[in-house]
This record gives sequence, structure tokens and C-alpha cells, in this order.
Amino acid sequence: MKAVGIRELKNRLSEYVRLVRAGEEILVTDRGEVVAELRAPLRERMPGDPHPGLTQLVRQGRLRPGTGNAPELYPKLPSPTPPGTAQRLLDEERGER
Repeated sequence: MKAVGIRELKNRLSEYVRLVRAGEEILVTDRGEVVAELRAPLRERMPGDPHPGLTQLVRQGRLRPGTGNAPELYPKLPSPTPPGTAQRLLDEERGER
């Protein structure tokens, strides 16, 4: 992976874009600190896909997504406190207002 300073990138932008198009990833530095990465966009990204990296791994066959949960497997648990407990505690905490 190449690293390039901002000034160098600005002066030779077309050259670096060609490298990125060819698959190279480039780190952009400002006074020696990496501030950005240049890389080709994910070609398989779907609009609104919140996890494009995971989607790409699924398409490559490197990841198998889990199946959905069946709600009947998780019985509803009873409340650990009687109704109104939260309100009572808030009232005690706030006191007279």
C-alpha cells in the first residue's frame, strides 16, 4: 500500500486515480499522519445497504449469514418488578418539585 502526501496527491491526482482504478490502495498523509484512504468503490454495493462489507463477503462465499430467530423459542419473561416501580423510584429521586 502506497502513502502519499496531500501536496503530492494534488499535483499528480490523475496518476494516483489510475493506480486506484488498477486496484491499488493509497494512504493520504498530512504531515506524516494518515488522514484518508483512496481505494476503488465497492462495486456490489446496494443503495441503502448498511453493511456493504458483509454483503461483499456473502457474495464471495466467505461468510454465511445466520438464519432469523423464531419468536416462539424465546418465552416472554415476567417483569422482575411490580408495575409502577419505575415511576415510584423516579418520584422518590426527584422529590418535591
